[in-house]
Amino acid sequence: MSPAQPTAPRRSALAAVPWPALGGYAATRLLGLAVLGIAAAVTGKDGLHRLNGRWDSVWYVRIAEHGYGYQVTLPNGSVHSDLAFFPLFPLLERALSATLPVDAATAGLLVSWTASLAAAWGVFAVGTHIAGRPAGITLAVLWGVYPTAFVQSMAYTETLFTALAAWSVLAVLRERWILAGALCALAGLTRPTAAALVAAIGITALATVLRERRLHARVVAGVLLAPLGWLAYIVYVGVREGSATAYFDVQAAWGNSIDGGAALARFIWGLPPLAALGLCAALGLLAWLVVLCVRQKQPLPLLVYTIGVVVISLIGAAYFGSRPRLMMPAFGLLLPAAVALVRLRVRNRVLVLAGLALASAVYGAFTLLGSGPP
Repeated sequence: MSPAQPTAPRRSALAAVPWPALGGYAATRLLGLAVLGIAAAVTGKDGLHRLNGRWDSVWYVRIAEHGYGYQVTLPNGSVHSDLAFFPLFPLLERALSATLPVDAATAGLLVSWTASLAAAWGVFAVGTHIAGRPAGITLAVLWGVYPTAFVQSMAYTETLFTALAAWSVLAVLRERWILAGALCALAGLTRPTAAALVAAIGITALATVLRERRLHARVVAGVLLAPLGWLAYIVYVGVREGSATAYFDVQAAWGNSIDGGAALARFIWGLPPLAALGLCAALGLLAWLVVLCVRQKQPLPLLVYTIGVVVISLIGAAYFGSRPRLMMPAFGLLLPAAVALVRLRVRNRVLVLAGLALASAVYGAFTLLGSGPP
């Protein structure tokens, strides 16, 4: 009997971790927290409270601690109900605060920060799959220096949703349809924007069936799984409130109804001419980024997801200031820039990313210590 052949050493789990991507991303967020801490100390304000104790964070904590059923009636008579907020994030807050010696607000930060690393890893993995490892690393760091990236350090749902969306898109790219559908279902329990991810999976599945002229069971299973989380919560609100349109009525009371972009047009029309021109230029830049994504021939699931998130963010009647934050999960918009930056020398690339990180950190501190994120 011949001697056994030596087996190739396995890569350890730690070796598989994309340390440059996660390290670069973490550095951007730590810089943001450091600038916030310095600015808070100078102004005498509580920076931590801005991260987990104001705005939407308060609603999530209340749901985690008491469940659904709270609402506020504003002076103008409109009613803001906590049913506008999807359940996965507060459920994780509740589970973590029950397991660790922390309150729900602190648990929210732990969930968000952990999810941010999972999101950066997923963004890296998608970028690497499409354009190579250097582009994947750069894409992850670019997502961390997005203008409203300070929200990634808050007890908000953006990081959790982006993590689920990125890994779901990667699963579709690798034709792991059931995993993609399951992750999409979880994303659907996190944010209503999951409708874009559902569309990405459905359209890609249809294109796959037309291309292969075969209907695989795993494709059908993935497509059927994808909308279940989103639909489950819509049905829950409908049953609870006794109306099939209850969830959409709740959102309308918050001013978040779908109007096809009419509210955005009215907002621009009401601005001073110079401000309106600047906003139109920003929207033109956004349109140009979408065109670049198409010209880059991004894979269908990423392209549909990216465009879907952008469209959903623009056609609602929500306050305009929230729209850049709502578009942040559309990380595909940053892939053309990531590929362009890879062409630079490493030193120049690092300098560009460092400059963007500092600008993002300063803007984040200014916003958090001011009016705050809408």
